[in-house]
Amino acid sequence: MAETCGRVLVTGLNGFTGAHLSTALTKAGFEVHGTIKAGESADERHHVADLDDLGALRDVVGRVRPTHVVHLAAISLVSHDDVQEIYRTNIVGTRNLLSALADSDAARETLSVVLLASSANIYGNTDIEPIDEAQPARPANDYAVSKLAMEHMARLWSGKLPLTIVRPFNYTGIGQSLQFLIPKIVRAFAHRVPELEIGNIDVERDFSDVRDVVGAYRALLESSERGTFNICSGRAVSLREILKLCEEFTGHSLTLRVDPALVRANEVTRLRGSNTRLRELLPAWEPRPFRETVRWMIEDFATAP
Repeated sequence: MAETCGRVLVTGLNGFTGAHLSTALTKAGFEVHGTIKAGESADERHHVADLDDLGALRDVVGRVRPTHVVHLAAISLVSHDDVQEIYRTNIVGTRNLLSALADSDAARETLSVVLLASSANIYGNTDIEPIDEAQPARPANDYAVSKLAMEHMARLWSGKLPLTIVRPFNYTGIGQSLQFLIPKIVRAFAHRVPELEIGNIDVERDFSDVRDVVGAYRALLESSERGTFNICSGRAVSLREILKLCEEFTGHSLTLRVDPALVRANEVTRLRGSNTRLRELLPAWEPRPFRETVRWMIEDFATAP
């Protein structure tokens, strides 16, 4: 059997990011294992384990003996309506994973990095830009609070586990749920629907392509450097610009309806990150123009039912 670059355990392997990461890591020569939800198809590399179940996590860690861990499983929708689930999954669930790793003699012998996915949402609304990792946190919603609390909690294990924390800004791509705004918009144009209900379009975000995000994750797994890193393009794109791109690529116009129910309280109006720390560590990493991401998604939706 050919030697691999290592065994990676990815929580949330069948999720949007996990699926793209699995492809990237496999291509790079890693043996990829992951946790999946009950009811999904399990096999020798897909292991059913809920973050609430410490025993199941310990069992998976003992069987896989990972050299690398990427923790993606989380409640990732800011508007998720079960606040208790947000906190239980994002904080207590992460604690269970770290406990399972720290309690495993086999894992501690083999582990070189545990990469935890936090979020740029922890920065909240700020007049300072670009936002670097030293920017004080000002979380403006429960999701952001849960991610910030997860970071603080995780540092309790900093002496036992090789932790790296990533704070991705907004990103999208093929396979993202239509609960998220960009795929919802892109699909509407690709399928040439007459009108679309959305929330506040007067927001600007630092959007990245999921392929660039998982590329950064892969490179961080291969690096010996530990720390906290923004994952972002360094460019702010308004939703109005994205709407224009969709119209340009499809030749289709639609009517927008602003639904007040979709306008979130405590909306973060503008986020633009600094990727200087990441680029200094990974000079070969280069985020692609966002128009390429929009075109990629439109072409996929145009051929899908």
